[in-house]
Amino acid sequence: MAALSAVALATIHLLVGEGVDADTGPGRSALSAAGGAAVAYVFVLLLPEVAHFAAEHPSVTAGTLTEEAIYGVALAGFIVFYGLEVIIARYTPERSAAPPAVLWGYIGVFALYSALIGYLLFHQELPGVLNLLLYTVAMGLHFSITDHGIRRHLEAAYDRVGRWVLAGATLVGAAVGLATLGRPLVITGLFAFVSGGIILNVIKEELPHPQRGRFLSFVAGAVAYSIIVALI
Repeated sequence: MAALSAVALATIHLLVGEGVDADTGPGRSALSAAGGAAVAYVFVLLLPEVAHFAAEHPSVTAGTLTEEAIYGVALAGFIVFYGLEVIIARYTPERSAAPPAVLWGYIGVFALYSALIGYLLFHQELPGVLNLLLYTVAMGLHFSITDHGIRRHLEAAYDRVGRWVLAGATLVGAAVGLATLGRPLVITGLFAFVSGGIILNVIKEELPHPQRGRFLSFVAGAVAYSIIVALI
């Protein structure tokens, strides 16, 4: 199931944006709903799991590590992607002037991020196919909105090379996850980092241009995903 999920996530990287108007109309509403669902996954399911496992880990209960440190990792994920957007935004008015190193450094960070998400497919904090499915759906929705943001910066380079880099990184990360064992506290930290990344990457697509976002669609996605988690 994890292997199939990795293939599905890689496929989303390859297909996102094909024939979709990401700025207006139904396409924009769908992206806002996807962003709402991804954020709901973080707040309703992922962060509570992180808190639960962090609180019960021997390093935390013994006082050698604090729960605040785990949430600090989530903050680090938020800051890393915020800094990345600040750097790339400096070249937005004149994209052609952006040095290749900046553009490919940008896609490189997202490739590592995709690899991490692929890796965690094989290291879920809660066992079971259902939990894995919830993670896969949330990450697929997350990719659908972040990839549109990447395409805005890379333009044709995304379709030509960028999406293949992201898809390949997802599969490589999954392969590493399959072949290795993860330490529980490290896995918890990685999930915390992904949580921060999801929050920033969704919010940056919705807040800077409220007229482009679809608030009701965002709320609908968040509520629908929260209800599904609650019912399960």
